Amino acid sequence: MCGPCGRVREEHPVPETPSDRESNAAYDHPVSPQTSAGQTAGSHTKLRSRHVMMITLGGIIGASLFVGSGNVIRTVGPAAILSYLIGGLLVFLAMRMLGEMAAARPTIGSFMEYARVGLGNWAAYLVGWLYWYFWVGVLAYEAVLGGETLHEWFAFLPSWTWSLVLILIFIITNAISVRTFGEVEFWLASIKVLAIVVFLGAGLLFALGLWPNTTISVSNLWEHGGFAPNGYGIAFTGVALVIFSYFGTEIAVMAAAESEDPAKGIRQATSTVIWRILLFFVGAVLIIVMAVPWDELPEPVNVAAAPFTYVFSLLGLPGAAVVMQLIIFTAVISVLNSGLYSASRMFAALADQGFAPKFVAKRSKNGVPLWALVASTSGAIVATIVNFAAPDSGIFDFIMNSAGLVALFVYVFIALTQMRLRQKMSAEEVSGLQLKMWLHPWLNILLIAAIVGVLVVMLSSEDGRTQVWTSLIATVVLIVCWPFVRRNLAKRDALRPDAKIQSNG
Repeated sequence: MCGPCGRVREEHPVPETPSDRESNAAYDHPVSPQTSAGQTAGSHTKLRSRHVMMITLGGIIGASLFVGSGNVIRTVGPAAILSYLIGGLLVFLAMRMLGEMAAARPTIGSFMEYARVGLGNWAAYLVGWLYWYFWVGVLAYEAVLGGETLHEWFAFLPSWTWSLVLILIFIITNAISVRTFGEVEFWLASIKVLAIVVFLGAGLLFALGLWPNTTISVSNLWEHGGFAPNGYGIAFTGVALVIFSYFGTEIAVMAAAESEDPAKGIRQATSTVIWRILLFFVGAVLIIVMAVPWDELPEPVNVAAAPFTYVFSLLGLPGAAVVMQLIIFTAVISVLNSGLYSASRMFAALADQGFAPKFVAKRSKNGVPLWALVASTSGAIVATIVNFAAPDSGIFDFIMNSAGLVALFVYVFIALTQMRLRQKMSAEEVSGLQLKMWLHPWLNILLIAAIVGVLVVMLSSEDGRTQVWTSLIATVVLIVCWPFVRRNLAKRDALRPDAKIQSNG
């Protein structure tokens, strides 16, 4: 399996590309304030600190938390808290590793670029395409959910039309400039953060019996079949679903690379991730399972049946359910907005390195990769139309099952890359790191071992096996295509004048 999967040995005949030499030279002195991000755009178009801060706080809060948490709780029971804790720990460790690399040299390609320098072209190709594939699926998911919500409110247009309208709106938003994206995301994320804070406060009063006309309901944690009614093993299986909720945290690092102060933004994004996870995700799920018996939650088929909406309706506030629906819709379009940003930047970075068609890398005068933006939405548009035209086709089941495991793959690559890049540093360079991973390399090993453990547990259940195999299908397709991409890279590099000079030398 090691040969086909692209684990290229050092003696592989593909010559070192000029871009390889440039990046490797940069990492000879990796602790540098310089950045490769945003070189084509002026400072007036870059993100400000408040944009990065709010993207960091609320960028990953979307339908997968507001709506998808209901599926996790209904499957795992109150032990879903453990699923979110374990998933949060894995994400925190991966983000800290990514933060060390990004603080040393911010770049829009983020972990894909670091994987290329640390592990080789094969790793960058694989992790970059997997990441892009993930976001194409998320864009389709969020667009469908947003379209269905708008159709419930304004039935004069079918839901698929509303989905396409939403995609068009955010294509335009992202195409104007990165600062326009940041400004829109700032206000959308602000609404989400405020809503979560209100939910946590009101929900805690409700669960403790301090809300008017309520009694204490904390016992829901262990009643109705116990804390883990379906066993503790299912909590580990639920981690893959939970990772889907967390995945996207790295958007803050990518956005910080296009900000006025990349190093500051990256430190902020990676240092605050742990309390954001504990407060917004673990805290919210804890409130839900205390306020409502886990087996009484409605199936979250839409925003109206989401667990957050259901809990707010129990508070008895006039219009609370409608307000929550509006907030969840805000979260949906927020993830749609940030997903377009993330997918387009990664696609452009793939093209920059020769892993995708060259035209995809072209950018506007404001530094926006327009072709990458449009190409990223094409997959979401196709998936959206197919989902409405053939809802029983199983396309969304495949995307949702494979997405969580793709996230695990990405985190493994981040751990391996950070280990490799740290090995290349001198003791002086390590001491000069602005952001440093603790207990290196032991926490890297712990992260990789934990992910392997999650995979083993997943293989023990039917649903888990489905997630593993569907993810492997997506990965195998990329592996099969790698030899062709590698051949094209060799041809491209052979035509470069400096490559010819090197070979003549």
